[in-house]
Amino acid sequence: MKLIACIKEVPDTATQIKINPAGTEIIKDGVEFIVNPYDEYAVEECLRIKEKFGEGEVIAVCMGPTRATEAIRKCLAMGVDRAVHLCDPAFEKSDTYATAKALAKAIEKTGFDLILCGKQAVDGDGCQVGAQIAELLGIPGVPLIIKLEISTDKKTAIAHRQVEGATEVVEVKLPALFTCQKGLNEARYPSLKGIMGAKKKEIKFFTPADLGEAPGSFGEAGSLARMVKLSLPPTRQGGRKMEGEPEEISKELVKSLMEQDKVI
Repeated sequence: MKLIACIKEVPDTATQIKINPAGTEIIKDGVEFIVNPYDEYAVEECLRIKEKFGEGEVIAVCMGPTRATEAIRKCLAMGVDRAVHLCDPAFEKSDTYATAKALAKAIEKTGFDLILCGKQAVDGDGCQVGAQIAELLGIPGVPLIIKLEISTDKKTAIAHRQVEGATEVVEVKLPALFTCQKGLNEARYPSLKGIMGAKKKEIKFFTPADLGEAPGSFGEAGSLARMVKLSLPPTRQGGRKMEGEPEEISKELVKSLMEQDKVI
């Protein structure tokens, strides 16, 4: 089986984000980048499927700048066999559609039996790329899975996903795409042997031309949506202490929630 794990490099969730004065992008100086946490579940599940069947190939596919090679190397150190890196200025400023189109082209060129993605990237929080890849490839797509079982003949898969108050069980024919969330597994840490071995594993670089597309097919020119401006959320105000008799405080609290905070 060819098992594809789509990954993305994102700012560390512990990083304090700052936006440039123009409001067009985050300031990347001093920012530490990591593998998108939800994508680690996808990588881990691919590795477990390969280990279960005792054969197969796990391939990480990533679109990002040269810097994203570090995130790819971590996945290789976890046990991924090889990687595909879509790395070209023409891919920059792609929206979810242009990103999905580029990834789908690369996956199609690489070959696949199963595709796993994180449910969303923690920077953009779009939660769309996985579904769009499935649509572009014309295969079933099952989002937000917490359990995945592959049949012994590798022709079908049963996925469990949480819905409000219940668990939904979905059976699909392979090839198919699944997006992963917390609860599916616990991602392993790279071993020292894995870290050393990752340096020798192949990373194949793709440009738009390698995908058979013109540069204008991706990036801002190939996008259907455009980011107009970035802004940080309002600074949270300090709490307010109310003093007095319980009856008076209750009336003041209700009035504040209705008139000032407008939450009731």
